[in-house]
Amino acid sequence: MTADPGRLRVGLAAEAERLGFASFGIAPADAAPKAGARLRQWLADGCHGDMLWMAETVDRRASPQGLWPDVRSVVMLGTSYAPAIDPLRHADHPDTGVISVYALGSDYHDVIKKRLKALARWLVAAAPGSELKVFVDTAPVMEKPLAAAAGLGWQGKHTNVVSRSHGSWLFLGALYTTLELPVDAPHADRCGSCDACQRACPTKAFPSPYRLDARRCISYLTIEHKGPVPVEFRAAMGNRIYGCDDCLAVCPWNRFAQAARDMAFAPRAELIAPALVDLLSLDDAGFRQIFSGSPIKRIGRDRLVRNALYAAGNSGNHHLATAIAPLCNDPDTGVADAADWALARLKEAPAHG
Repeated sequence: MTADPGRLRVGLAAEAERLGFASFGIAPADAAPKAGARLRQWLADGCHGDMLWMAETVDRRASPQGLWPDVRSVVMLGTSYAPAIDPLRHADHPDTGVISVYALGSDYHDVIKKRLKALARWLVAAAPGSELKVFVDTAPVMEKPLAAAAGLGWQGKHTNVVSRSHGSWLFLGALYTTLELPVDAPHADRCGSCDACQRACPTKAFPSPYRLDARRCISYLTIEHKGPVPVEFRAAMGNRIYGCDDCLAVCPWNRFAQAARDMAFAPRAELIAPALVDLLSLDDAGFRQIFSGSPIKRIGRDRLVRNALYAAGNSGNHHLATAIAPLCNDPDTGVADAADWALARLKEAPAHG
């Protein structure tokens, strides 16, 4: 095993940069000790909604050692996906569906997992006998508090990590290792008195700064929530059909973020400005063809069409009624309910087009 942890850290950071990671930091395994208590309170308040796995894995998620008792250091990696396009560009184009910036390109789970595994192979070769595990989003890991503890940034009032260099646009990955590596200082909170993200939320999903109620969040409602979306949120969803970037897009720290050059996350042409009328006509085969290799694929055709129907109802475009009407008899009850709502809303709205 490499005798000098400092040299090992330098080499690991250089390899991470070579592999395309934009941020690198290391935290001790007992970092972010208050995160577990905050998680348990958040769950007790029911803010996780339908995400039952959050409660089922709370003991493993609450701390790195809860997931893997042998871990000694947590290497946190950030990959920038800062957009070259305005995330709010379609706010005044109600016939177009809005997809969150992170989902416009390749599935980040696959891309980052591949890079993390390559970094892990380097570390094993450099420190024979060490053990490690890599995680990207799907494991019970509290990436955001750990990223802050490792110095990548801080958890902003919108609860996501904010970086001085990359703004609010970082994919996070973690490498747990049995090695004792030199650690970084936690990043200081630099939100100050700014509350732009709080004011930007269309559904008022922030009961207080640094606290998110997922049950009101458009990202949760369009991606995680199954079945009909509560009626009280449908109008506020506007034309957002997969995720929502509003709280991230208005963060002042984004002015320091240069557009990501990572081609893996370059927007796919068919996803930049999808027409609602085309999305409403999707069957399962068409959905799989268009969204193959995209993170959007995981929600399936029914949920995406459901979201597109809410957007169609909000559009004011009466011509969309022709595409909406057949979906009132869709086998999926969430889709059928959304179609009924969309038609009723269009009847009440002044014509858009």
